[in-house]
Amino acid sequence: MMLKKRDNAPDFETTTQSGQKFKLSDQKGKKIVLYWYVKDNTKGCQAESASFRDRYSEFQENGIEVFGIAPGSEKTHKNFKEKNNLPFPLLLDENHEIAEKYGVWQKKKMYGREYMGIQRTTFLIDEDGKIDDIFGPGGVAKVKTKEHADQIIEHWNLSL
Repeated sequence: MMLKKRDNAPDFETTTQSGQKFKLSDQKGKKIVLYWYVKDNTKGCQAESASFRDRYSEFQENGIEVFGIAPGSEKTHKNFKEKNNLPFPLLLDENHEIAEKYGVWQKKKMYGREYMGIQRTTFLIDEDGKIDDIFGPGGVAKVKTKEHADQIIEHWNLSL
């Protein structure tokens, strides 16, 4: 099931790369960027994460929290965060249960082979925990990895 604009963002509990507990509903009252990336230490995911790193201060100045989420382990997320100097938490979705709730665990095709995997998607969540918009399949625009933070800043009219 694919979520759409104005749906309630499904609540979930997980941990960050440093083992801290995280619950989405604890973020109510804040705007959230929740971006699903495919895998730690891949070129496209590094570019996407770097775009958020490079514009992070603008998100913070506007009271917006940024969270990356992907399958992987605390160890791979911690390594990815440190290697790329990411100032925001990376959330674990080891068994893709959260991805399934959000409809981003999908059938994909590469080199003629079908497999299940993460569909690169970003959910913009408002202060009330509702989906303000979606970047990715069925959303306002496709995710452009290198300019993804710019896309969101422009979409939310955050230019400072």
